[in-house]
Amino acid sequence: MATEAEERLNATSSAEAAGYGAPKGGVPQEVQTIVDALDDKRAVDIAVLDLREASESLDWFVIASGESAPQLKAMEDSVREHMKLAGQLPRGVEGPSNRWVLIDYGTVVVHVMSPDARDFYDLEGLWADANRIEVNPS
Repeated sequence: MATEAEERLNATSSAEAAGYGAPKGGVPQEVQTIVDALDDKRAVDIAVLDLREASESLDWFVIASGESAPQLKAMEDSVREHMKLAGQLPRGVEGPSNRWVLIDYGTVVVHVMSPDARDFYDLEGLWADANRIEVNPS
């Protein structure tokens, strides 16, 4: 009889079948794709928050700052393009604005923010009980 851990390992969701399971580092491929897309546009202070233990309805936040409105737009476009190439379309996009764009991919929500908006809304402080995960661009 398989243990619970073995059953979870053997269970395959459609997201995992599409390559979006959590790799050995524990971060889903879609999070890595988003971090890479943000890094391509020189995003500042990319933060990945694992919300699975802190929230019943949210899994991951990726938060990054851009230093100008054109950079914020380029970061948004880069995330959307990289995720589209990976077969993922956003469930919704809030904004865009010169201060904050939210891109909802279901299990991952991306926040592209100006430094002022990031300081003002302080999502990292609001979710201080979430685990901050170090994700290096590949």
